[in-house]
Amino acid sequence: MKYFSIKKDILATLTYFDLFNYPLRKNEIFTFLSHYDNYYEFEKALGTMTNDLDICKMGEFYSLHDDDAIAARRSRGNEKAALMLRKAERAANIISAFPFVKGVAVSGSLSKYFADENTDIDFFIITAANRLWISRTLLHCFKKLTYLLKMQDLFCMNYFIDEAEPVILEKNIYTAMEVATILPLRGNGVFDLFFKANSWTKNFFPNKSMFLPPVKETRNSWFKIAVEKSLKNRFGDLLDNFLMNLTAKSWNSKTRTNKTNSKGILLSMHVDKHFSKPNPELFQKRLLQRYEYKLSEIFKQYELSRYC
Repeated sequence: MKYFSIKKDILATLTYFDLFNYPLRKNEIFTFLSHYDNYYEFEKALGTMTNDLDICKMGEFYSLHDDDAIAARRSRGNEKAALMLRKAERAANIISAFPFVKGVAVSGSLSKYFADENTDIDFFIITAANRLWISRTLLHCFKKLTYLLKMQDLFCMNYFIDEAEPVILEKNIYTAMEVATILPLRGNGVFDLFFKANSWTKNFFPNKSMFLPPVKETRNSWFKIAVEKSLKNRFGDLLDNFLMNLTAKSWNSKTRTNKTNSKGILLSMHVDKHFSKPNPELFQKRLLQRYEYKLSEIFKQYELSRYC
């Protein structure tokens, strides 16, 4: 029974990444298994499944499909990601110099070391407590200027939380994966707290180490110091609340009128005092539905093959 459970875990892990056409290396499969398993037993199960053609091996990569094209795509994507992460490092240095920014990380496909022609540099930003909306507003005013230089793709700041409530509210395999693979670039201390606050991800990936490699601290520019000092008062509280309500009103209007971005995606955002994030009812919910359906089909096929 234990051996069969490991095999189902392997299938589940490959199924999730198959949604993104992303084959995995052996150590990556083990890292994202949903239960803690003995590595020797895992290797044995993986070898048996490969020999029985339950899964496919293409060089160093494993997948549900025997398709060299997706293995080649991953290799190209890893190379491109390495170049984009160097750009992300420079962009993070600029972002971290803005008022109330405490931590900057890369999220999305780039945090998994993959990039293609459609990949943006998505940033996950942690701000000082109760100053998220001042920080976000200043950063998005700056982003409008980047359009003039055609550098807007380097500054996709789509997820903000603050120190007061660093816990990710939606707890599912998608959000667990995003937390587990996030790449901090600035702010050692604040990301230590973030990972501790989101230790629930261990329920999904018990083999995944949340060890944080050393990163640089955020920059203390004169602009940052001056603004933070001048808004560390009651006026700063009122301004933050005003900007939150103003932003919520603007985004609600965009959603009601079915406004889309340059990629044709509906503009919708969840707004709260302590977070600003894409609406999980859109991409996240649809992805989870696809995953559950695909996983049930894969399990049916696998269980059927055992008795044939």
